[in-house]
Amino acid sequence: MSTTPAAPSASPPAASAPPVAAHSITAPAATSQRELHSLYRRVPNLGDYGSMTAIEERWILPKARAYETSAPRFGSPGELLQALKEFLAEEEASLPESATFLAEHATLDQFKVVVRQFALDGLTESESLLPVVPRLPYRSAMAVFRVLIDELGCGNEEKAHSQLYRDLLTELGMSLRLDDYLDETTPECFAYVNMFHWLASRAPSPQYFLGAYAYFETSVLYAFQSFARAARRLGITHDAYYTEHLYIDSYHSSHMRTAIRSLEEPDLAKIWAGVRLASDIVGTATEAAVARARETVA
Repeated sequence: MSTTPAAPSASPPAASAPPVAAHSITAPAATSQRELHSLYRRVPNLGDYGSMTAIEERWILPKARAYETSAPRFGSPGELLQALKEFLAEEEASLPESATFLAEHATLDQFKVVVRQFALDGLTESESLLPVVPRLPYRSAMAVFRVLIDELGCGNEEKAHSQLYRDLLTELGMSLRLDDYLDETTPECFAYVNMFHWLASRAPSPQYFLGAYAYFETSVLYAFQSFARAARRLGITHDAYYTEHLYIDSYHSSHMRTAIRSLEEPDLAKIWAGVRLASDIVGTATEAAVARARETVA
């Protein structure tokens, strides 16, 4: 699938793109996020489809359009990837205080709250991403598929990332049933899960996915450090869910850059919108998860 390429011109630094403010999800939207998650888990009828579309129009489409409109005028995929590198470096250099709290101070009970908040994602990791493959041009799709193969353990269920999360949950004495987490997941963490489904299956262009996942696979290399450090400090044996990401995602990052470079007609504004969208939603979800841990555990 191809779209119109961006007009060539010099690329300003990543930080110069006007920001779209990240914020907590309001009460009406909170209900919508849970409803959307439910809709994404089943084959929708006509009424479901209308509800799904209405929620997306209120939530994620305005964000995507705003980031696309404010995207720098990149002249080539190489310029975009350089801007992504700079954006990631700035983000890594200014990690929020919550990362330090999680790595150095969170108790075991507080860590379990954070693990619980991401269980909807961890128990189903990458399953919702598979539909993006046939939506992409062949060479780009194959680069993405190589990433997804790793995510699914190369067919070895013991190595699948979702199984690594199950191992973590089991050690922590927590449920392996997805439905047991529905009532306690924050709306921001529902949005985190819903974003991946939207990017793969529902976004008007799969190029949003390419930007978002290129960001995600690289940002994990620093974002998961606090999780891995907390697990090690707390004596958790089954920490492979975090350490495996710190090992394998450098390869995945390379594959995602290949997927972007392989596009014959890249829409660089949409790819950049995907970068900013993922940064916004992932960051907001992580902050919400740590805040929930601090609020609910003495």
